[in-house]
Amino acid sequence: MKLLILGGTEFVGRAVAEAGTARGWRVTVFHRGRHEPPAGVESLHGDRTAGGGPAALAEGDWDLVVDTWSGAPVAVRDAARLLAGRARHYTYVSSRSVYAWPAPAGLAEDGPLVDVADSAADSTGDGPYAEVKRGGELAAEREFGAERVLLARAGLILGPWENIGRLPWWLGRIARGGPVLAPGPRELPVQYIDVRDLAGWLLDAAAAGRTGPYNLVSPPGYATMGGLLEACVKATGSDAELRWTDPEAVLAAGIEPWSGLPVWLPPGELHDAMHRGDVSRALAAGLVCRPVEETVADTWAWLRELGGAAPQRPDRPEVGVSPEQEAAALGH
Repeated sequence: MKLLILGGTEFVGRAVAEAGTARGWRVTVFHRGRHEPPAGVESLHGDRTAGGGPAALAEGDWDLVVDTWSGAPVAVRDAARLLAGRARHYTYVSSRSVYAWPAPAGLAEDGPLVDVADSAADSTGDGPYAEVKRGGELAAEREFGAERVLLARAGLILGPWENIGRLPWWLGRIARGGPVLAPGPRELPVQYIDVRDLAGWLLDAAAAGRTGPYNLVSPPGYATMGGLLEACVKATGSDAELRWTDPEAVLAAGIEPWSGLPVWLPPGELHDAMHRGDVSRALAAGLVCRPVEETVADTWAWLRELGGAAPQRPDRPEVGVSPEQEAAALGH
């Protein structure tokens, strides 16, 4: 199988590349050359934001294309247009953010989408994330034809190579030990997907010719905040003491959900949208999720290999609360 990854050196793209090479596939990654690609892949270089960016893709043919782009939809359009006659199937890694807000609990793939015009596929701007991702979906389907495009609407993604900083922040904080602000309730459900489970499912689904949208995240209630943070304590071997704190007290301390305390959202509309989505279609198509303890332990092992400093995407803000904010919330 000949696989082309548009990206392929960071987080999701890297996991897809490693999953492909592990299968013995011929893997090509198209990237800007800013990061070292995984071993065993062929590299093509280009900047999709520059004039003539995808020129390195002008020759060659592939069975499957996986596109992890999260910027202006025009880059998806241009790559898909260039490859449409030389590749069999196109997977665009989208997001559950494309659903119209507020997304109610249990929303499936047929839910209402963010309202954008068909011209969003030609957008050259990095606008609101939901609109950008929807524009990428439209671009991929227009250039390849919906009958050849898989739309992977991922939710929260965790695991090794994370360059957003969510799980790495929790692991780093808990590794330091002492009293840790643990946002409650402890049994609050958390819905996420390990990047390696996402990558494996994408390749299985693309090889099988699956098309259309799929919500890709673990089943609702698959994990909890308690299970996630306790797994962090166990993996790091820390003496951290998790101080479970009611959502009202966390919010009263001025701490932002999601960005201040990564992954966590208090019960209510935000939580329903992010952590209670319907994934029955992906499960029926073979999605299998590994235990939260494995995701956490492997992410910690990867961080230790790096010396504790996780990579950080320059286009995403750093997450986490300061020691002063945490102490204030704990009443110290």
